[in-house]
Parts: sequence; structure tokens; C-alpha cells
Amino acid sequence: MRILFLGTPEFAVPALEQLAHEPDFELVGVICQPDRPAGRKGELRPPAVKTAALSLGIEVFQPEKIKEEASVHWLRERRPDALAVVAYGQILPRGVFNLPPLGAINAHASLLPRYRGAAPIQWVIAQGETETGVTTMRIEAGLDTGPMLLSEKLAIGPRETARELSPRLAALAARLLPRTLRGLAAGTITLQPQNDAQATLAPLLKREDGRMDWRQSAAQIYNRWRGFQPWPGIFALAHGQPLILHQCVPAERPLALPGPLAAGEVSEFQGRVLAGCGSGHELLEIIEVQLAGRRRMSAAEYLRGQPPGLRLE
Repeated sequence: MRILFLGTPEFAVPALEQLAHEPDFELVGVICQPDRPAGRKGELRPPAVKTAALSLGIEVFQPEKIKEEASVHWLRERRPDALAVVAYGQILPRGVFNLPPLGAINAHASLLPRYRGAAPIQWVIAQGETETGVTTMRIEAGLDTGPMLLSEKLAIGPRETARELSPRLAALAARLLPRTLRGLAAGTITLQPQNDAQATLAPLLKREDGRMDWRQSAAQIYNRWRGFQPWPGIFALAHGQPLILHQCVPAERPLALPGPLAAGEVSEFQGRVLAGCGSGHELLEIIEVQLAGRRRMSAAEYLRGQPPGLRLE
């Protein structure tokens, strides 16, 4: 089976490598996003999929826009039986996803129809879910709305972060995608329409998504911290300046702590830095913080340099 692979980040590499090493698939090309500036010097850096594809001896094409006629022409020349798509990063136009006989098959990192969008791994943790998975689907017009093919579930650990969950889901996608392509070719997979009424969105993350709302419970704040690792992280405003919370965890209320802490109010108790959450009867223990342009430090060290009565916003 002739497969053209579309993917860009590290998450897509296991699926690419799996397809490349299975004898019944012929990878006729790889399409990924262009090299982008990275680091303080802004030097161009190739995406992870490009590096992996070149090491496998596979031709790589990096169009700025997949919908351009030159991109469609390049794809058509390779005569793929199917497109295998994993975190490519651009919406495919009809002229692309309808081109191969088997269509374009996407391995999406959620249990569709929930968490459609660009950041399902981050949002599924941020929303406190205990289970996720990978769904393969045939791409159609719309954001992750096409019919489902196969899916497999994965439990989320109570302290697992998006950084830790991502490689586990990538490995699952690498197992599920070849099974899906074979099943489609053999006619043994039934397409299942998605129930739009059950859909939720997982939009691309913005820096402001990491801003804490201290009216939320300690568990909700902690889930956002877990989900937004490594980026955008979570932060609060301290005296009007962003304060990044690098480490935090919901805390049991010490019996000797006098009275509740208001939402965002910070107090040190027996060497622990505690902040009030929700109604004030919940606590978040803040362990490590960082001011913009400063080094990371323990929350206790940071608090020693602040005037009494710190209130995070």
C-alpha cells in the first residue's frame, strides 16, 4: 500500500517510523511544516518529522500552505493509496483529502467526538479527565468531524502531565494507524459517524490560558498545571508582575492553620507556602516559582522577599 505521511512534531515520529518499518506499506513521501525559527538566536530548526524522514531516506516536502496548487500537484505525482496524518498542523482542503482512493486517515489524540481541535492532550488533563485515547478518523471538511474508524482508550494517571502523557499517546497512535489502514484496504472497518451533540473543543493554547483563577478549586488549578506542561504553564500576578508556578499540588488543611485563606491569599505555615482557592476552604501548596527574567526558586524563598499579606491575582 502506497502511503504519503503528513505530520510535523515529535508526537508524529513514532507513527512515521512504525509505517516505515512494516513491509506492506511503501512510504512514497512525507509532508511537514516548514522549518521555523527557534531559540534565542532565531535559527531555523527542522521539525522532528523531517529529521526522522530524512534519516529513513524518505523524500520530504514542506509547503507553506498545503492548499496551494503546487502542493496538490506534488502529492498527486506520488499516487498514494492513502494519506496518513498525525499532528500535521494545517487543515487539509477537499482537493487533498479526496485525492487518494482510501482518503486521508488521521490519528487524533482523543476519544472523539470529545476534544476536537489542536490541543486535545493538554485540555483533556486540564479538564480533569481520567481517561483519554486515540481515535482514527477519515478526514472530511470540518474540524475533526469526519467518521471514526478505530479507537483505543488509555487511563490518565492522577499526577500525569501533558508532557508525560504525550509519548504514551504517540505510541498508541503508532499502533492504531497501521491497523486502520489495513482494515480500510481489506474492507473490514465500518465508518462510524460522530455524534456532534457530544463534541467538545480543545483549541490551540494561548499564553493567557495559563492565567490562574483563584476562584477555582485546588484540584482544578492543579489539573490546569498538569495539562499546560511544558507550555504555557500556569501563572498568577504578584504585585502586578507575572509569577510562574513551576510546582504546585493540592494541600490538606493543617489543623493548626488559623482560619480560611481568601482566594489567592498566601501564607507560610511550617515551611509550606499555601494559597487559598475556591471558597477559601481549599488550599494549594506552591512549591517552586519564577518571576519573569529571574531564576527559579522555592516558593518559601520567594515569599521571604515579599512584604506581608501577599495576594495573588
